[in-house]
Amino acid sequence: MTASLQTGSSADPRSSDAIAASGALPLPLPLSSHSRFVQRLRRRYAGELALLPPGAPVRPHMITAFEALRTRGDTVGDALRIVRQLVMERLAVIDCDAQAPLEQITTAVTQLAEFALDTACCEACRELESVHGAPRGPEGQPARIWVVGMGKLGARELNVSSDIDLIYLYDLDGETDGNATGSNRIANQDFFARVVKRIYALVGDITEHGFVFRVDLALRPNGNSGPSAVSLDALEEYFQVQGREWERFAWLKSRVVAPLDCIADTSAQALRTVVLPFVFRRYLDYSVFDALRVLHQQIRDQAARRSAGRPARANDVKLSRGGIREIEFTVQLLQVVRGGQYPELRTRPTLDALQRLARAGLMPQETADALAEAYVFLRRVEHRIQYLDDQQTHVLPVSDEDLRWIALTLGSPDCCAFLSQLDAHRELVAQEFDKLLGGEPKPCNGKCNGGKNGKAATATPADLADLLDELPPAFADRIRHWVDHPRVQALRDETQARLRQLVHRTGRWLREEPDGDAAGQTTNHVQAALRWADWIEPLLRRESYLALLVERPAVQQRLLRLLGAAKWPARYLLQHPGVIDELASDEMLTSRFQAEEFERELEARHDAMRSTGEADEEAMLNMLRRAHHAEVFRTLARDVEGRISVEQVADDLSALADAVLRVTARWCWPLLRNRHRAQPQFAIVGYGKLGGKELGYGSDLDIVFVYEDDDERASEIYAGYVRKLINWMTVKTAEGDLFEIDTALRPNGNSGLLTISFAAYEKYQLGRGSNTAWTWEHQAMTRARFVLGDAGLGARFDAIREAVITSQRDVAALRTQIVAMREKVRAAHPVKPDRFDVKHSPGGMVDAEFAVQFLVLSEGASHPSLLPNVGNIALLLRAEEAGLLPAGVGRAASEAYRELRRVQHRARLNEEPTQVPMSALASERSAMLVLWKAVFG
Repeated sequence: MTASLQTGSSADPRSSDAIAASGALPLPLPLSSHSRFVQRLRRRYAGELALLPPGAPVRPHMITAFEALRTRGDTVGDALRIVRQLVMERLAVIDCDAQAPLEQITTAVTQLAEFALDTACCEACRELESVHGAPRGPEGQPARIWVVGMGKLGARELNVSSDIDLIYLYDLDGETDGNATGSNRIANQDFFARVVKRIYALVGDITEHGFVFRVDLALRPNGNSGPSAVSLDALEEYFQVQGREWERFAWLKSRVVAPLDCIADTSAQALRTVVLPFVFRRYLDYSVFDALRVLHQQIRDQAARRSAGRPARANDVKLSRGGIREIEFTVQLLQVVRGGQYPELRTRPTLDALQRLARAGLMPQETADALAEAYVFLRRVEHRIQYLDDQQTHVLPVSDEDLRWIALTLGSPDCCAFLSQLDAHRELVAQEFDKLLGGEPKPCNGKCNGGKNGKAATATPADLADLLDELPPAFADRIRHWVDHPRVQALRDETQARLRQLVHRTGRWLREEPDGDAAGQTTNHVQAALRWADWIEPLLRRESYLALLVERPAVQQRLLRLLGAAKWPARYLLQHPGVIDELASDEMLTSRFQAEEFERELEARHDAMRSTGEADEEAMLNMLRRAHHAEVFRTLARDVEGRISVEQVADDLSALADAVLRVTARWCWPLLRNRHRAQPQFAIVGYGKLGGKELGYGSDLDIVFVYEDDDERASEIYAGYVRKLINWMTVKTAEGDLFEIDTALRPNGNSGLLTISFAAYEKYQLGRGSNTAWTWEHQAMTRARFVLGDAGLGARFDAIREAVITSQRDVAALRTQIVAMREKVRAAHPVKPDRFDVKHSPGGMVDAEFAVQFLVLSEGASHPSLLPNVGNIALLLRAEEAGLLPAGVGRAASEAYRELRRVQHRARLNEEPTQVPMSALASERSAMLVLWKAVFG
């Protein structure tokens, strides 16, 4: 008979039963008492319930209860089953009556599974070793079995009536020692297969006490037709030869859960070296979308078959639309696609993974929080469904009483409120899942009869030649080369279908979007399409890029716009094709580079790689390069879309260079073999475009390295450190390089030491002694800035820079020297008489730069506002405000400088000359010549 649904304050149903039995006034029963499963347990194990102390059941409590049962004479199997029943009764109490957090419930069930499997594994091995001896490897070393938990067990997320997905592995082939007489030897595979069978008997067989867990081995290599225990070598070969895409999702959450000694001595970590390369690829792996799409459809089809003729079964909180499985798939898909390059995403628990995805910018934080809230709610509903009868089901009950009970245990006043909340969560989950996995219909290969939702779809033609008539002539001529191209013919059928789909989509884009000059528009769509074809042709064998564009139509459209805006982006994308994934983010174009976030993400990535033993030097070099290339590309995309100005581009690229230098310096020092302190006493000073925060795409870095360290080996140690830093920045790996480094501005130029002490640097710059800086070096100092190092060294550098700039000078001699240097630079960059070079011609940008340097060096001591390194435009305005330039000259020159810089920037983006007809930019050239005359006469 089902207990009443009255609620009460008692957390212990046994106390309520005792009061009722005593004849005292009846108290309302706790909600957990409605569970038919709980009622059975309380009748059957009334004498054993007290073996668990009050509160949430944890592993030590389970061990104590198990030992008590063994002491009284229960077998291992019976004791494990009774402990399981006690744990389940307690979980129903703390969950339904005390609203325990989800993590407390799933952790308890997981710990029960780990304890049971460890106990059963050790017992099985002892029994079999007594008959066959211990299993040994080829060299006589012990061979051991690993019980691998998959799915929710691996993620420590088991529900209260979970089955456990297991895979049994052993580390070494060989044979057992045999018994005392040397007989009964068997192969290790046979031995461990018998261990598996015995573990199942101890954990999975149904006896008078039920079972501990239902056990499923279907995820093992070759499924139910494969051996029950597999060697590690056989698993690795299976992954390489037969491993399927859906198995990567299964192995994502894998974890060795027993025996405990293999986990404690870390020997089980060997499994990760086999699993990680299979689950996570080194590239962005969008080819898994189709695999997950097919797997999801199969699960839905199975659910539909189960509910056929039984409508009540359609309300499945796990497998139906918007259910638990769709949250898990959403998370796992993003992890598998990105986890190869972003190891910080590699985590098993769903809730933790959601927050990591949000931190990585792969999901809005509000979406991650909403999915987490839905996940917790759906899991708690799932638990209550299972508390009713201990059935492995996820379907809402049809009984009104049971449904009302679920509502009450979740804090809802009635069924309507509960179902409304359930529907809201499921709708949100379904929308996010469809948004991620929706994409476009799978390439039809000419065989599709309909599209999504049963609506007619425009089928992609079965052959590239069939597309030519619908393309503009120039683009059609380009695609015609692919029709019989050997590289295209060699592609797999699925890849050819993807290529046809992309060409078809590009043709539609060309027809539907007119050319335009407004922000966000493309001036020449056909040119964009031609550049897209040139870009993708060398990448046709790298199927992941085709898959990415097919799965992300918005990425292809943004890519076409980007390629249509300028030539240089196409070259950059050909060198670093993986960065196109950045276009998937809707927020990318509206945000700006954030150095702290960039460094935090890299450090998290580095920590994740160290935790898995992958943080070798090559991996770190490639990780730095991928991160840098991605940020450069983000800035480039914002630039060509007109979202940021030329000055903002320079600011962001300079801040990125600073961040890369800081990270590289932090990571290189621990790798130095002869380092003598925890942190280096070291600094980097930036000159030129880096110092002035005016970096462009592809700019090199003008750098001087200095140290402040009294150790007698300092010179040797820091020279080695600098060589490593330069190598990390300049060496070309599979991911390219970072920067070219120019150290010619160090004291004594290329003939000087690669790094010098701060004292020697100060002495050289301030002219103390015979070896002193030249005037051009003092010009360079006006644009120098402290890039990284101890704050005390930074303050000391600022003092040196100010002292250099404010030194007393012969102004006439300074003017003569700077004019001579300007003529020398001009002579090195000859320009035809009828052309104007925006940088080097008279009236070009260099005139403004030299004028500013003269004003700073000659007037800095009298006008402190000129001392800060704030850039040429700001300094021209300050010089006019200080009365050093005639009214309007500084402002006109600053505006001209900004425009010349913009023209230069656009010309370089489009790979065009920076020389224009003399008639062009006349007002800007005139403003610069007026400035030059005002400063130098």
